[in-house]
Amino acid sequence: MAMNLGSGSGDNDVMVDINTTPLIDVMLVLLIMLIITIPIQLHSVNLNMPQGAPPAQQKEPVVVTIDIDFDGTILWNGEALTDRAALEDRLQRVAAEPDQAEVHIRPNKLVEYKSVATVLASAQRLGVTKLGMVGNEQFVK
Repeated sequence: MAMNLGSGSGDNDVMVDINTTPLIDVMLVLLIMLIITIPIQLHSVNLNMPQGAPPAQQKEPVVVTIDIDFDGTILWNGEALTDRAALEDRLQRVAAEPDQAEVHIRPNKLVEYKSVATVLASAQRLGVTKLGMVGNEQFVK
Protein backbone atom coordinates (compact mmCIF):
# COMPACT_ATOMS: atom_id res chain seq x y z
CA MET A 1 0.00 0.00 0.00
CA ALA A 2 1.17 3.45 -0.75
CA MET A 3 1.01 6.34 1.64
CA ASN A 4 1.46 10.00 0.86
CA LEU A 5 3.08 12.04 3.63
CA GLY A 6 2.86 15.72 2.88
CA SER A 7 2.90 17.46 -0.45
CA GLY A 8 5.71 18.76 -2.56
CA SER A 9 4.23 22.25 -2.83
CA GLY A 10 5.59 23.40 0.52
CA ASP A 11 2.35 23.28 2.54
CA ASN A 12 2.90 22.93 6.28
CA ASP A 13 -0.10 20.57 6.71
CA VAL A 14 0.76 16.91 6.90
CA MET A 15 -1.45 14.91 4.55
CA VAL A 16 -1.94 11.27 5.34
CA ASP A 17 -3.87 9.37 2.64
CA ILE A 18 -4.00 5.63 2.28
CA ASN A 19 -4.31 4.37 -1.24
CA THR A 20 -7.38 2.12 -1.09
CA THR A 21 -7.28 0.99 -4.72
CA PRO A 22 -5.27 -2.19 -4.02
CA LEU A 23 -7.58 -3.00 -1.12
CA ILE A 24 -10.64 -2.69 -3.34
CA ASP A 25 -8.95 -4.81 -6.02
CA VAL A 26 -8.22 -7.59 -3.54
CA MET A 27 -11.78 -7.49 -2.18
CA LEU A 28 -13.25 -7.71 -5.70
CA VAL A 29 -11.03 -10.70 -6.52
CA LEU A 30 -12.10 -12.44 -3.29
CA LEU A 31 -15.75 -11.71 -4.03
CA ILE A 32 -15.49 -13.16 -7.53
CA MET A 33 -13.72 -16.26 -6.19
CA LEU A 34 -16.46 -16.70 -3.60
CA ILE A 35 -19.21 -16.43 -6.22
CA ILE A 36 -17.49 -18.94 -8.49
CA THR A 37 -16.84 -21.51 -5.76
CA ILE A 38 -20.39 -21.54 -4.32
CA PRO A 39 -22.19 -24.57 -5.74
CA ILE A 40 -25.26 -23.98 -7.84
CA GLN A 41 -28.37 -24.37 -5.71
CA LEU A 42 -31.01 -26.63 -7.18
CA HIS A 43 -34.59 -25.79 -6.34
CA SER A 44 -35.69 -29.38 -6.04
CA VAL A 45 -35.96 -31.89 -3.26
CA ASN A 46 -35.01 -35.48 -3.96
CA LEU A 47 -37.38 -37.93 -2.30
CA ASN A 48 -37.35 -41.69 -2.26
CA MET A 49 -40.99 -42.46 -2.93
CA PRO A 50 -42.42 -45.96 -2.52
CA GLN A 51 -43.09 -47.88 -5.72
CA GLY A 52 -46.38 -49.58 -6.50
CA ALA A 53 -49.83 -49.27 -5.02
CA PRO A 54 -50.29 -48.92 -1.25
CA PRO A 55 -51.76 -51.92 0.56
CA ALA A 56 -55.51 -51.93 0.95
CA GLN A 57 -56.79 -50.75 4.29
CA GLN A 58 -58.24 -53.59 6.35
CA LYS A 59 -60.81 -51.55 8.25
CA GLU A 60 -61.88 -47.96 8.69
CA PRO A 61 -60.08 -46.17 11.53
CA VAL A 62 -62.04 -45.43 14.70
CA VAL A 63 -62.39 -41.67 15.23
CA VAL A 64 -62.88 -40.09 18.64
CA THR A 65 -63.93 -36.43 18.60
CA ILE A 66 -63.10 -34.22 21.57
CA ASP A 67 -64.97 -30.90 21.47
CA ILE A 68 -63.85 -28.11 23.78
CA ASP A 69 -66.64 -25.61 24.32
CA PHE A 70 -66.13 -21.87 24.89
CA ASP A 71 -66.40 -22.26 28.68
CA GLY A 72 -63.89 -25.14 28.84
CA THR A 73 -66.45 -27.95 28.86
CA ILE A 74 -65.00 -31.08 27.27
CA LEU A 75 -67.25 -33.28 25.14
CA TRP A 76 -66.16 -36.83 24.23
CA ASN A 77 -68.08 -37.83 21.06
CA GLY A 78 -70.85 -35.44 22.13
CA GLU A 79 -70.98 -36.64 25.75
CA ALA A 80 -69.98 -34.07 28.38
CA LEU A 81 -67.20 -35.16 30.72
CA THR A 82 -67.41 -34.19 34.38
CA ASP A 83 -63.75 -33.55 35.12
CA ARG A 84 -60.20 -33.96 33.89
CA ALA A 85 -59.88 -37.41 35.49
CA ALA A 86 -62.69 -38.73 33.27
CA LEU A 87 -60.89 -37.34 30.20
CA GLU A 88 -57.58 -38.89 31.22
CA ASP A 89 -59.28 -42.24 31.90
CA ARG A 90 -60.71 -42.32 28.39
CA LEU A 91 -57.45 -41.14 26.82
CA GLN A 92 -55.61 -43.86 28.71
CA ARG A 93 -57.99 -46.48 27.29
CA VAL A 94 -57.39 -45.14 23.76
CA ALA A 95 -53.61 -45.20 24.28
CA ALA A 96 -53.72 -48.80 25.60
CA GLU A 97 -55.29 -50.15 22.41
CA PRO A 98 -52.84 -51.86 20.01
CA ASP A 99 -54.39 -50.02 17.05
CA GLN A 100 -55.11 -46.59 18.50
CA ALA A 101 -58.18 -44.63 17.48
CA GLU A 102 -57.71 -41.26 15.82
CA VAL A 103 -58.37 -38.47 18.31
CA HIS A 104 -59.71 -35.30 16.69
CA ILE A 105 -59.67 -32.22 18.90
CA ARG A 106 -62.11 -29.50 17.87
CA PRO A 107 -61.80 -26.35 20.04
CA ASN A 108 -64.35 -23.57 20.01
CA LYS A 109 -63.16 -20.24 18.65
CA LEU A 110 -63.76 -18.51 22.00
CA VAL A 111 -62.14 -21.08 24.31
CA GLU A 112 -59.07 -20.11 26.32
CA TYR A 113 -55.83 -21.68 25.16
CA LYS A 114 -55.28 -23.11 28.63
CA SER A 115 -58.18 -25.54 28.17
CA VAL A 116 -56.91 -26.75 24.80
CA ALA A 117 -53.33 -27.05 26.07
CA THR A 118 -54.54 -29.14 29.03
CA VAL A 119 -56.21 -31.64 26.71
CA LEU A 120 -53.18 -31.77 24.39
CA ALA A 121 -50.77 -32.23 27.30
CA SER A 122 -52.89 -35.02 28.80
CA ALA A 123 -53.04 -36.84 25.47
CA GLN A 124 -49.30 -36.55 24.94
CA ARG A 125 -48.44 -37.61 28.47
CA LEU A 126 -50.69 -40.67 28.29
CA GLY A 127 -49.22 -41.83 24.96
CA VAL A 128 -51.89 -41.00 22.38
CA THR A 129 -50.06 -40.90 19.05
CA LYS A 130 -52.84 -40.36 16.49
CA LEU A 131 -53.86 -36.84 17.46
CA GLY A 132 -55.08 -34.03 15.24
CA MET A 133 -56.70 -30.60 15.38
CA VAL A 134 -59.95 -30.22 13.41
CA GLY A 135 -61.78 -27.05 12.41
CA ASN A 136 -58.82 -24.68 12.17
CA GLU A 137 -60.51 -22.76 9.33
CA GLN A 138 -62.63 -20.94 11.95
CA PHE A 139 -59.50 -19.15 13.20
CA VAL A 140 -58.64 -17.58 9.83
CA LYS A 141 -59.61 -13.93 9.72
